[in-house]
Amino acid sequence: MADRDLLDEYIDVYMTGFKYVGDLVSEPMKQYKLSFEQFLIMRDLNRGSKLSISDVAKTRGVTRAAISRQIKTLLENDYIVQERDPVDRRRLYLRLTTTGERVTTELNSVIHQRFYGWVSQIGTADADDLLRIMRRVATEIIR
Repeated sequence: MADRDLLDEYIDVYMTGFKYVGDLVSEPMKQYKLSFEQFLIMRDLNRGSKLSISDVAKTRGVTRAAISRQIKTLLENDYIVQERDPVDRRRLYLRLTTTGERVTTELNSVIHQRFYGWVSQIGTADADDLLRIMRRVATEIIR
């Protein structure tokens, strides 16, 4: 009997499931022509955060240019607007439009239902274990 090859098992699990996790998570955003990252910006704004493009870039750990591309789409779809700071006119802050607020609320609801549907399928203990392992991979391997 051949020894179990952990790498082959990892590749099998990745190819049959985990490479599609991003698609599974971002599926609800497609109808609004949003990426998951764009939705997260809207979600932060919906929580009352006062954010500039620089703030978003810093929080996400990416360049201003990368965030500017995300913001451009949000502006074009009338999900957000940029407003000047009345005290420091050089600073622009992002704000959700009425449409952006509605879309964010709808997506939050759908995502919440989907996520807790997954948790009910695999159980809270396994969901907690999965999150623990994902955090460990993120901190010890990816970063």
